Amino acid sequence: MTYTVQEIADALGAKAVGDVSLSVTHASEPATATPDAIALAMDKAFAEQLSDGTARVAMLAEGADFTDYGLKAAIYVVRPRYAMSGLTQFLDRSPMVEPGIHPSAVIDPSAQIGADASIGPFVVIGRGCKIGAGARIASHCSIGADAMIGDHALIHEGVRIGARVRIGHRFICQPGAVIGGDGFSFVTPEPGAAEAVRKTLGDTKGQKQQAYARIHSLGSVVIDDDVEVGANSCIDRGTIADTFIGRGSKLDNLVQVGHNVRLGEDCLLCGLAGIAGSTVLGNRVIFGGQSSSTDHLIIGDDFIAAQGTVVRTNQPAGKIMLGNPAMEMSASIDAYKASRRLPRLFRDVAELKKMLPKRGPND
Repeated sequence: MTYTVQEIADALGAKAVGDVSLSVTHASEPATATPDAIALAMDKAFAEQLSDGTARVAMLAEGADFTDYGLKAAIYVVRPRYAMSGLTQFLDRSPMVEPGIHPSAVIDPSAQIGADASIGPFVVIGRGCKIGAGARIASHCSIGADAMIGDHALIHEGVRIGARVRIGHRFICQPGAVIGGDGFSFVTPEPGAAEAVRKTLGDTKGQKQQAYARIHSLGSVVIDDDVEVGANSCIDRGTIADTFIGRGSKLDNLVQVGHNVRLGEDCLLCGLAGIAGSTVLGNRVIFGGQSSSTDHLIIGDDFIAAQGTVVRTNQPAGKIMLGNPAMEMSASIDAYKASRRLPRLFRDVAELKKMLPKRGPND
């Protein structure tokens, strides 16, 4: 498909200059851009690479002169990364699920499929399910009994959605995610070593672990509108109450959300983040890549855990933490700098010890 410069600018609510009737088919980095591409050159360093390619059209930051780069047209944007969101949405051609229901799909007669929904090959939809209007479910997905999925969902290949899971509108789920698996809950007949260590912070009190009894997950998972879940991420069902994911929250790849967790609105969980069971997160909470929380915590609104942070205690709203153990970011950076100085400190102490007078055993 081709798009004129003016069509793209109108979609972004941006200003277009030059020959706005020129057409492009795709976006490109400046150095490799061809005449049928729009080069993304909002940063000055990228704009300087335009001479390495043959683009006629570019997206530039306000204040740049498109003629300086030999371009025939340009689109000016104020906030480049936000403009990227609009541009990629405009140009995106998501993997298509063929309209209608594929003959190989297995759908229980009691399931309700909304208008204009598309069901791909080898999809299994259980009894009592409700699939919203315009939903797209790609191949090899399974939807458990009595699950509900809202309008205009896009569920990619190989997703597993368990029984009684309820998902809102405009849900996007990447391949291989599992929503509604059992929570990781086990107990021993008598208090074991793990429980003793948790109380004593290091002493098993001679207690041994015993055979584990499963605590079954009777709850499910509820996901509000406009949530996205990344590839191979897992959201466990609740033990009694439902695990909950708030409106607009985004989960990256390989994210683990434990049983009974309650996630607020517009939260961001980056790759390999893990939220342990029964933790409650407020709105707009961010967990960076490979960051995690222990269980049964309460974390306030607008809290940020930077990459690799391990959160072990309740956190008030607005805190920004880094490290393991988690500290306020500025303190964690100071501690890291100090740790790098330790070898030099040890050498200095050793030199000072050499300068001290030797003392005899009776001194």
